Amino acid sequence: MSYDLMVFSAEAAPKTRAEFMTWFDVQTNWSESAYDDPSVTTPELRAWLLDITKIFPDMNGPDASEDHESDYETDYSIGKSIIYIAFSWSLYTEANQAVIRLAAKHQVGLFDASGTSILFPHNGELKPMEELYGQPQEIKKPWWKW
Repeated sequence: MSYDLMVFSAEAAPKTRAEFMTWFDVQTNWSESAYDDPSVTTPELRAWLLDITKIFPDMNGPDASEDHESDYETDYSIGKSIIYIAFSWSLYTEANQAVIRLAAKHQVGLFDASGTSILFPHNGELKPMEELYGQPQEIKKPWWKW
């Protein structure tokens, strides 16, 4: 079992939860030609990847180790606007802290694909989508008006 996160380009991502989830589904259909080349992604995501792989080395990319003996080895799928990461579940706390810290540093968004939080960069921090962009409130009719 893995702990899955996705960092993303805030400029490319939709700003409502429903649109974001549709966009996430499109991104994870894996329709791009390759997912192991950092040159295809944004400069911010590339800088984030360079920092995170110092802590959690890539298990499959061009810089991957041949021996695969480290528990810290992590699977990265690199797209034009996203990097999808599958960490070992045993590294949940450490991975979460590192990803949040580096996402704020490099001003990229973060989606907890194993949970529900969507965070966008704002003034050097990460903030929940709803806090930054608001969300349309559901209009609910009283039961007697149906």
